[in-house]
Order: sequence, then structure tokens, then C-alpha cells
Amino acid sequence: MPTENPQPLWQPDQQRIAQAQITRFQSWAAAHHGAPADGGYAALHRWSVEELDTFWEAVTEWFEVRFTTPYARVLGDRFMPGAQWFPGATLNYAEHALRAADSRPGEPALLHVDESHDPRPLTWAELRRQVGSLAAELRALGVRPGDRVSGYLPNIPEAVVALLATAAVGAVWTSCAPDFGARSVLDRFQQVEPVVLFTVDGYRYGGKEHDRRETVAELRRELPTLRAVVHIPLLGTDTPAGALAWDGLTAKDAEPVFEQVPFDHPLWVLYSSGTTGLPKAIVQSQGGILVEHLKQLGLHCDLGPGDRFFWYTSTGWMMWNFLVSGLLTGTTIVLYDGSPGFPDTGAQWRIAERTGATLYGTSAAYVMACRKAGLHPGRDHDLSRVRCVATTGSPLPPDGFRWLHDEVRPDLWIASVSGGTDVCSCFAGAVPTLPVHIGELQAPGLGTDLQSWDPDGEPLTDEVGELVVTNPMPSMPIRFWNDPDGSRYHDSYFSTYPGVWRHGDWITLTSRGSVIIHGRSDSTLNRQGVRMGSADIYEAVERLPEIKESLVIGVEEADGGYWMPLFVQLAPGAVLDRALLDRVKRTIREECSPRHVPDEIIEVPAIPHTLTGKRIEVPVKRLLQGTPLDKAVNPGSVDDVDLLRFYEELGRARTRA
Repeated sequence: MPTENPQPLWQPDQQRIAQAQITRFQSWAAAHHGAPADGGYAALHRWSVEELDTFWEAVTEWFEVRFTTPYARVLGDRFMPGAQWFPGATLNYAEHALRAADSRPGEPALLHVDESHDPRPLTWAELRRQVGSLAAELRALGVRPGDRVSGYLPNIPEAVVALLATAAVGAVWTSCAPDFGARSVLDRFQQVEPVVLFTVDGYRYGGKEHDRRETVAELRRELPTLRAVVHIPLLGTDTPAGALAWDGLTAKDAEPVFEQVPFDHPLWVLYSSGTTGLPKAIVQSQGGILVEHLKQLGLHCDLGPGDRFFWYTSTGWMMWNFLVSGLLTGTTIVLYDGSPGFPDTGAQWRIAERTGATLYGTSAAYVMACRKAGLHPGRDHDLSRVRCVATTGSPLPPDGFRWLHDEVRPDLWIASVSGGTDVCSCFAGAVPTLPVHIGELQAPGLGTDLQSWDPDGEPLTDEVGELVVTNPMPSMPIRFWNDPDGSRYHDSYFSTYPGVWRHGDWITLTSRGSVIIHGRSDSTLNRQGVRMGSADIYEAVERLPEIKESLVIGVEEADGGYWMPLFVQLAPGAVLDRALLDRVKRTIREECSPRHVPDEIIEVPAIPHTLTGKRIEVPVKRLLQGTPLDKAVNPGSVDDVDLLRFYEELGRARTRA
């Protein structure tokens, strides 16, 4: 149960509140659209979900969205799935992403940073020129609206140019990071049948060069729909036979031509982690992403011209797409291509310093690694421009909040955010005008009717329940690829509560309006009918210096029993002796509850993750229940499939016993 009136860790001052774009938006929306002028964020949020059509119309007007043909109404059919947004309207995402080139042509649109940590700028004018040249060449190659264009690329400027040129043509972008193996990429790209593939010859990571030419050759062989392959020589190799050179396609001085497409025209395809089968190919629309990201980045993240937006990500994760959308607000975006911890754990703080980042986003895991390494970023780096540090990927533990506050600076806006690839945005997180409380997300997002429900569909306050969204969001998928009757889409989100989005997270909505994320509901621990989030145990256990990482699983057994093991990866030099076992159990008992104490603590060499760095809980649970490895997990979706063989053998042994 959350504390009723805890002291905030951080409170924005009146000047910051007054200058925030969300404050100015509320005053304007009150004058023009009947929004509440008083009552702060809570009143604005209530209005945004009760008057959904009016709110989203206000967003499009505030951000001056250019509709080349007007919409008939804001929201047609509002039933989920299948809500119709701005029917009749046409627009283009890339046109909006490049608008700042008109007023600030010589300023940097992109700052590219590699492991040398020396930023290299690409101006708005040069970005616009390259997009114009590449879009013209794509059209010359026969690429038409609706065709798929794919990228096997790291987080480099060429990836941004290729995405924007694809959107300008009205084609559909999709990407994977080059650390994905061929099978993982084919599991994704073969579903959407791309006509163009942008590739690199390799990439640099952790101070080493990784040649990917053999993987690219396999992709070319296994993607028969390709009409063209574009080679980007990141490692300096020659253009292979039959491929086109990047420089030749981006050499012309051409103004981009923006195809005006319907609001619900596909913009890109993102993929679920695919840990239990073929990844879901999630299709989001040009208009839906445009207005959702303007709201999220402009109002919630408070980004605009003069800001610099750095989020550590790769092109295989939705946060890369979210980062690119920083361009919509006129913000300079920072692209980092390399290891998050090279040459040492403090690497990302150095990048934030050297690029003058004003919003720096990273993972909760990285924050906790910095804490464990004893770093002092506020002392050792000039982070005076960093206004906000945001985290996602997993809940930021309370110690993470305290560490950022103590070791970056006390006057730091800490934004723990939570959303998903499924909407390429946040359900809850950053609000620049609200206080920050330890272990909590500040509030649900505008226009998002986020609720916590019990199994009967009754809303809960100050109690753990299922994360649901009861009204449509513009960036919800328009469909899944190769899901003609929509059944896979329906079953993924709407089978539990008809017409209501169930995301698969356990949350608490506090009576103060904040949000606590407890972990995935499909891997939730349930002892004696009491539901518990795995994140609470991870936060307690990984505070111990001997524990590098952990994984807790709750297994329902055939005889009606319940087995809850905790797997631990030890820090170098640590030994899982009786003293450490006792300390782990005591820590969990004291910081969580006696019910959270595992039945067994088992040492493992490492914890398995998805390719996007999330702990694999559900497939491990299936392995422990005796499911064979090839049925429990898609091997191409995990970082090291060999790590899973331990759990498979353990499951077999328990089944035999």
C-alpha cells in the first residue's frame, strides 16, 4: 500500500511550472476548447479522457499539424480494436519531422556519437537534402506507398535518413539492429516482405569491429521480394556486387516530395520480443504516431527547439523510433552507436556531457549498474544542462531514484516511464509540472484513461491490479501484419476484458494520482492467492553487492503446489555460501515480506534476456514446467540460448521426479 502523503523527492519550482509547454497548452486549451483553467495536471488529465475528441483536436491545433485534406471528425468508431482516428484527413509524418529545416537550417538536427564519444553534427538543411535525394531514388527504384523498406542498421544518421525518406514516399519502414542474427532478422522481415534493404557491412561495439557481411548475404538470399540492397560501408568495405552505394543515392540536391497519405496509413512495423513464437509484427500509422509523439515529447517530455534529446537505444527497440520523433518538436536528437558501458560504466554520462543533452534517457538497469559501480556522475561530469533523466525497460527501483537524486544533483527531474512497443509510447510517466515520489511514475499520460482493474473488471485504487486502458490511443496498432481477421491482435490485448486494452502489467494507481509498476502480470508471482510483482524482489536482492542480477519464477505444479525459485548471477568473486543465502532471504523478508522469500536460491552463470535486454520470465517458467526448449521460446529472440538449457534440464528433472 503506497504511503498516503509521502514527501516528494523532487518538486518543480514555480518558474519551471510556468515555462513548461504543458502549462501553456492548458491555458490555451482552456481559452479555445473548454479545458479546465485551474486544478493543474489532474484536472487537465480528467478533461483529456472525458473529452477525448476535443483533447486530440486541441493537440493537433497546438502543434500546428498540417492536414492537406481536412478530417471529417476526430474519432469515428471508438470501439477497440478498430477505432478510427481523423477519418478523411491526409498528412505526412516526415514533412512534420523536417519542419525545423525552414527556420533553423544551419543548426544540428542530429548529433552522431560513437565509442570515441566525439559528437558529429548533421544540420537540418543537410538532413532535409539527404531525405529529398533518397526519397527521389526510392521512387526511381519503384517504391510506392505501402511498400516495405527495411534497415539492418545501427543507431547512425543514415538510419534516420532512410526512415524519413521511406515515410516521405508513403512506404512502410521496419528495422533491426545489426547485433541480431540472421534467423532473428528473417523471423521479422520475412513477415513483411520488404522491397529495399539498407545494410551496413558491420558495426563497432565494445571497442571491437563486428563484420556482418555474411549475415547480409544470407538476408539477401532469404528475402526474395528485395528489388534493391543499399550498402553503407561503416567498416570501409567495398560495395558488394548487385548492391547500391549509399553515397550515390544521397548525393543530389533535391527538395523532398512528401506523399500525402491517409491518417491511418502505415508508418512502420515494430516487433514484439517474440520469446514464445514468431514476433508479432505491429503496424502503427503515420497520423497516430505523429499526434501521439507530439503530445508525449512536446507536452510530457517538454521538448522543443534548443533541447538536445539523448536516449540510449538501438534500432531494434521502439525507443529508437521514439527518439527519432524528437525531430517533430524541433529538438536536436543524439544518436549513440556503441556499447552502453564502453570504455567503462560511466560512458553514457560522458555522452550526455559532451552533447549537452537536456533530456537523457536510459534503462533502469544502467542506473542500478552505475550505483553498484560507485559512480559519481554529478561530481565527475558537467551535467548542468541535463534537466531530466528518464528511465524505462523495467521499473526503476527506489534506490535508483535516490542515487540519481544524490549523485547527479538534487534539482533533477527523474522520469520513470512505462509503455510498450505495442503503442510506441508511454501509458504513464513524465509530467514536468508534478512532483516526483520515490518508486513511482508521476501520472498517467494525457488522453490515456489508464486504470488498474481486478479480475471482474472493477477499478482499484491503492491496490495492485491489471493495467488497462479504457479508451483508444491514436498510436495503438492499426493491425498486425499477416493477421487478416484481426484475431491475433484481438487475442493479444482484448480477450480478457472485451473492448478494453489489457497490457499485461501489474500496477497500482495511487489516490494521489501517481502510478507504481510491479512487473508483468503474465509472469506474476501468486502465492496463496496473493499477487506479487517480480520487480519488488529484484529491487531488494540486487541491492546486495554480491548479486549481479536475478530472476524469480513462480511455477504452478501439477499436484496443486507452487514452487518459487530465485536464480542469481553472482558478482565476480562472490560465493553463494550459507551466509549469503541467509542474507538474501533476510533482505527479501525485511524489504518485501515473508511471502516474497523464495523456496530455493539457485546460482546460474548468467540471466537470459530478450534481444532488447528484458529478463525472460515467461519462457523460463514454461521450461521449469517441463516444456521443451523449442516449444517454450523462439531461440532467435534471446541473447544467449545456451543459458536456457540449464532451466530446460531443471524442468525435465523436476517433471521426472
